[in-house]
Amino acid sequence: MPKTFEAGAPDEGAPDQGAADQGYAVSVHNLWKSFGEQVAVAGIDLELPAGRFIGLVGPNGAGKTTTLSMVTGLLRPDDGTVLINGHDVWTDPVAVKSRIGVLPEGLRLFERLSGRELLAYTGRLRGLPGAEVDKRAAQLLDVLDLSAAQNKLVVDYSTGMRKKIGLAAALLHNPEVLFLDEPFEGVDPVSAQVIRGVLERYTRSGATVVFSSHVMELVESLCDWVAVMAAGRIVAQGPLADVRGEASSLQDAFLSLVGATERGGQDLDWLGGAR
Repeated sequence: MPKTFEAGAPDEGAPDQGAADQGYAVSVHNLWKSFGEQVAVAGIDLELPAGRFIGLVGPNGAGKTTTLSMVTGLLRPDDGTVLINGHDVWTDPVAVKSRIGVLPEGLRLFERLSGRELLAYTGRLRGLPGAEVDKRAAQLLDVLDLSAAQNKLVVDYSTGMRKKIGLAAALLHNPEVLFLDEPFEGVDPVSAQVIRGVLERYTRSGATVVFSSHVMELVESLCDWVAVMAAGRIVAQGPLADVRGEASSLQDAFLSLVGATERGGQDLDWLGGAR
């Protein structure tokens, strides 16, 4: 069981962690989801501490996206409970939605709006005053290096720009917990570094980031707490050092945890031979 984390007194305007359930930003109990005969998530339990940079890792098809979709209220589970800072996702959805930001993989944006218009629209949906929306949008556009493209239609944005404007929209209302599904997928190194800097600054304020990835090197460099998922189950969770154990890297620990075998093509004796 990971240790609980007590955030220090937040700066003015930082997310309030006081509502967290015993120091956990996210508490998941016995979460199940099946699609027909296929079990995608098999009764998982998670306790994700507040104020941490948390990685949910696993191979493709492990159930990461399905799990995050249920945790954020986008997909109803077959069974189980999810608490976000002590609020139940399904019995108290309004309280939960006001406390989280979500950037799903493959998020469809309003492409006929400009970047600035998209943030203004998002802010109004969140119930923020117009002047506050304008101030926060300008700051986010500047920090995410989108000021020059703020009046360009989103349909003309590159993949990296779309990820950044999506992140800006997810952060606009200053959520307590931010959920990101493969946030660096398809993003160029420059945009990735910008996104990384914003997320590190965000967690330093006492907020919590939960992001999924199958890139172990990225998770190891960013996260201080990790949950490993395979075949719809959580096979390990805890501080990065504990999950890594005596392995030389998180990648090696991950391969051992998920039961991966070395299959380097030894049986392909014809590949690369004489033609």
